[in-house]
Amino acid sequence: QVQLVESGGGSVQAGGSLRLSCAASRHTYSINCMGWFRQHAGKEREGVARVYTRSGNTDYADSVKGRFTISHENGKNAWYLQMNSLKPEDTAMYYCAAGYYGGIGFGSCNFDYWGQGTQVTVSS
Repeated sequence: QVQLVESGGGSVQAGGSLRLSCAASRHTYSINCMGWFRQHAGKEREGVARVYTRSGNTDYADSVKGRFTISHENGKNAWYLQMNSLKPEDTAMYYCAAGYYGGIGFGSCNFDYWGQGTQVTVSS
């Protein structure tokens, strides 16, 4: 079993930045997709960004393109979400996830492992 732990959430004013981090408890060769999802209050969880670690290919939700950047560190089982120009509508619980490429999920990845979530609140 792989456990994921997020950190870096918090409160910020609109236009500000936050960086989320995710660390996996161990390396698994089957994991080649690392991603971030978010869930607004009362809504379904949605994909935000993902990286396919074999190629470095990234995919983003339209709502965050140009503002958010996903990155990962090979060998450290860690990945990050740099969030700039934050808007009040970015307020949500953010979850990191890990899985494998070739599925039908967000960014063609199937995500098997999930973190507990970290809250991001953006005030106007």
